[in-house]
Amino acid sequence: MTLRFLVLGDSLAFGTGAASPQHTLGARLGRVLQDAGRTVELHVVAVPGATSLDLAAQVRRAPAADVALLVVGANDITHQVPPAQAAAALGSAVRQLRERGTEVLVVPTPDLSSVAWVPPAFRSVVAAICDQQRARQTLAAEAAGAVVTPVAAEVSRRFAADPSLFSADRFHPSSAGYALVADALAPHLLELAGRPDEDAA
Repeated sequence: MTLRFLVLGDSLAFGTGAASPQHTLGARLGRVLQDAGRTVELHVVAVPGATSLDLAAQVRRAPAADVALLVVGANDITHQVPPAQAAAALGSAVRQLRERGTEVLVVPTPDLSSVAWVPPAFRSVVAAICDQQRARQTLAAEAAGAVVTPVAAEVSRRFAADPSLFSADRFHPSSAGYALVADALAPHLLELAGRPDEDAA
């Protein structure tokens, strides 16, 4: 049976900064699912620049899916979307997907403190803001039925230590950065997607 894999969210979900479409999160994780024995049908409706407030429109145009990866949060901070409003919009999007029978894996706000435009003196403040938003997102997404990945701290440390994980704009990941993120997400996605023999049982 074909596994319908949907990717929603912002530029990280879309793959901005990757050198090739094959290096994006959706493509990389699609291959992970294929390597696990699944036949995968990938649909990406993510939009660069999207905030949580834009998720409703993405859900409306999204095809039916078995599993969805939803990456959002960075633009909520850079666009100063009120945290409560952003969390509510995320929860609503997850709820609509779950009502369709879609399993949802949420990747919440990354730690933006290591990006180039954040002065060293403000990095702890930015990290704290990201932590607070991530906590709100986690509560809203889990309450709506999603699984939220706990990989932010691990991935952030790697990005802070290795500039090559950023693309030329020093904000979005490079192809190597997307590979790191995909590796961190893969076990959670595989668990959510299940195994072919489970689906056939």
